[in-house]
Amino acid sequence: MLSKPLVDVVAVTISNPLLIGIYENKKLKEVIKKEGMTSEILPVIFDDLLKKYNIKNLIYSKGPGSYMSIKLSYLFFKTLEITKNINFLAADGFYFNNNQPIKAIGNSFFVKKEGIISLEKNLKAGEFFLPNTLNLEDFSKDTSPLYVLKAV
Repeated sequence: MLSKPLVDVVAVTISNPLLIGIYENKKLKEVIKKEGMTSEILPVIFDDLLKKYNIKNLIYSKGPGSYMSIKLSYLFFKTLEITKNINFLAADGFYFNNNQPIKAIGNSFFVKKEGIISLEKNLKAGEFFLPNTLNLEDFSKDTSPLYVLKAV
């Protein structure tokens, strides 16, 4: 029986469409781009991935962005870390869009200037991408969701 390839997986789940990158030997091998509800499509995508691959590292965008998607992704990936013994890492969403604005609610956008995340209005959101080459040193073991909530 052939063994499954060992890969790293990057998941950008803070906006629609979801972006999933499969990396073999740190090089981007496959891209999955899916529209829909994170709660519905993430389990289907990872069911397929776990059948095809042995996942060594799982990296996700921990925020800011869609709060519900961040919560669901974190719980889903944390469960995979524990049950499948997968190394779980994270980066903020700005890593995956060249530090461009990220859509918040209404006409608000998250921006990051000098390491500080704030809300600004009436901007254009940047597009998310997956790096062609994976450098694990770019990612953190701090996978806690990054919620940027406005004071009430």
